[in-house]
Amino acid sequence: MRKIKYKIEMLSDWHVGSGLDGGADADSLVLKDDNNLPYIPGKTVKGLLKDSLLDIADLEHQQDLSPILDKLFGKVNKDKSTVAGKLFFSNALINTVEQEDIINNKLSCQLYKNIASTQIDDKGIAKKSSLRTMEVCIPVGLEGKIEGKEIDDAMFEMAFKWTRQLGVNRNRGLGRCKFSILKD
Repeated sequence: MRKIKYKIEMLSDWHVGSGLDGGADADSLVLKDDNNLPYIPGKTVKGLLKDSLLDIADLEHQQDLSPILDKLFGKVNKDKSTVAGKLFFSNALINTVEQEDIINNKLSCQLYKNIASTQIDDKGIAKKSSLRTMEVCIPVGLEGKIEGKEIDDAMFEMAFKWTRQLGVNRNRGLGRCKFSILKD
């Protein structure tokens, strides 16, 4: 079994949503673990990297990589059934030493802030009932791993370089990131 350990260095505020709201405080909350620490699900990382590899193949006019990527990453059939891929993607977490510091010093609440946005009409006036507040996480580093027999280091290095944003509102400045491989 081969393994790639990687780091995601968040370069801006970011939001990977939990699907929950925070009542009057926020319309959308960041996904958190039982210790109130943010994380990125392995399936999110998996999807980002698969999309990056498909984009690279399209850009370079390479052969259709879909069959290879479906084998490695898995796929959803037309009948909505799923086929598991050959690779395992762990959740990306704050590293253990930093987690302990944050938990022991009760600093997890300092990782988050709320940002607000509203729609503006053609006249430059805010549209009625359009104010939305979203919880975001400040820039942090997260680590994860990819495991499997058929790991291609060069392929993942390319995908890591190509992936520069994640989460919600990527096109509005949130979620800028840098992936890198961690050496043992």
